[in-house]
Amino acid sequence: MSVHDNNEATAIAGGSDLAERRAASGKRTAVTASWRELLGPEHAGAAIVPAVGVLVGAVNIYLASSLLPTVVADIGGSGFYAWNMTIYLVAMVIATMLVSQLSGRWGNVGAYLLGFGAFLVGSLACAVSPVMPLLLAGRAVQGLGAGLLSGLGFAAVRSALPERLWARGNALMSAMYGVGNFVGPALGGLFAQFGAWRPAFVAMAVIAAVCGLFVPRVLPRGERGDARAPVPLVSLLLVTAATAAVSLAGVLPGAMAIASGIVVALLLVAGFVVHERRSEVRVFPRTTYQPGSPLKWVYLTLALLAFGVAVESFVPLFGQRLGGLAPVVAGFFGAAISLGWSSTQLVSSSAVKERTIRRLRIIGPLLLALGFLVQGLLQRQDAPVWLVVVWVPVLFVAGAGIGLAYPHLAVAVMSSTQDPEEGRRAAAAIATVTSLSIAFGTAVAGVLVNLGGRSMLDSARYTLFGFAIICAVGAFTARAASRSRSVSARTVTVFDAKEMS
Repeated sequence: MSVHDNNEATAIAGGSDLAERRAASGKRTAVTASWRELLGPEHAGAAIVPAVGVLVGAVNIYLASSLLPTVVADIGGSGFYAWNMTIYLVAMVIATMLVSQLSGRWGNVGAYLLGFGAFLVGSLACAVSPVMPLLLAGRAVQGLGAGLLSGLGFAAVRSALPERLWARGNALMSAMYGVGNFVGPALGGLFAQFGAWRPAFVAMAVIAAVCGLFVPRVLPRGERGDARAPVPLVSLLLVTAATAAVSLAGVLPGAMAIASGIVVALLLVAGFVVHERRSEVRVFPRTTYQPGSPLKWVYLTLALLAFGVAVESFVPLFGQRLGGLAPVVAGFFGAAISLGWSSTQLVSSSAVKERTIRRLRIIGPLLLALGFLVQGLLQRQDAPVWLVVVWVPVLFVAGAGIGLAYPHLAVAVMSSTQDPEEGRRAAAAIATVTSLSIAFGTAVAGVLVNLGGRSMLDSARYTLFGFAIICAVGAFTARAASRSRSVSARTVTVFDAKEMS
């Protein structure tokens, strides 16, 4: 056997999918890769601090929305109402795209301190803002910190935890999105009830400060690059423009205006993909664009799962108008999707057999789509109480579809390369895909709701049936990832071996 063949064989063995390595390790892996180990003395800090970072970013997506009526009553600025969410989401997506550059330059600790610091400054700026434009500026800084913390959460799983704990770590990080979607509106509503919107932002700043103090103690500093990594400026501008277009589409009046905004956003995303394929400076790892690579299909499946989360923004509306629910109760109904997502993945992450993991990746999108389909069929004008109660488990099941697949898809992303820099980029892109997809989902849901016109029943059915169709596509992308995985393992790892040699 030649030296080249030896290198190729070694590379192929080293680049195998993580699930295969776990299956080969048998019962020992199944025993050691436990929640007790992840949250035990050795790894607890490296897991909990990043998880809190993801959580504060997720909480603040909806916290400010719940506070905004109180804010407007105090400082005015109702004309800027719709910009609150848009600015935050755009800043968040921008920051997730810079995670690999910042962590490569300053290491985990430096990047985390920057993220918590930006979030703290942004929160305090919101707390002391006398007028709405300054509050929106604070939300932009807050969004930059939140996006950085979200991307770093997944990157920290890859760099700070052993491979056997990646599934558990990813489940914990992504569960924070679900918990945040539940806690954000409730916490914001609680502060708003007492007119205390400024203390709400101060509380977020205090949490960021406390976490920042723990960062140097619990996180490994991580690897730093010898040179400054170039910023993918063109990719950054294209995705920023796409996020802004789709976020604005969600608040534009009229279905045609919203649809036009989504079309513009899709064209910008297409331009982003074309540029990334040709450029040496990119956001996604080079593996994504290699022939036969499953990574593009994995990212698409993640995107379709996150896309479904947007439905919960409109569930409270349907609950109030069709089921006669009080606003507070309807809000908790909307959180059923996040609750199903968060709780299910804490269990599904224990799967270790390759066949089981492949099935979960495919079943997840199907279950999500089935939940939306059944929920659409259950919609009625002036629905009786018993029917409204049934909505909760159905929405929970839909969210469970996300939880079944998400942590294993995230592990597949992290296992796509052995190169540390590419690994950071791949892991951080999980947050980029999730944030961008939720923004797209919210805008698409707005279009579908408007299609119903004056009939809230038609709006609910269009939205739920439409999302059922879109999310079901995730089963096909997950299957495509499974089919191309074996080809990709050979292609990608040989490429990496040649680069290292």
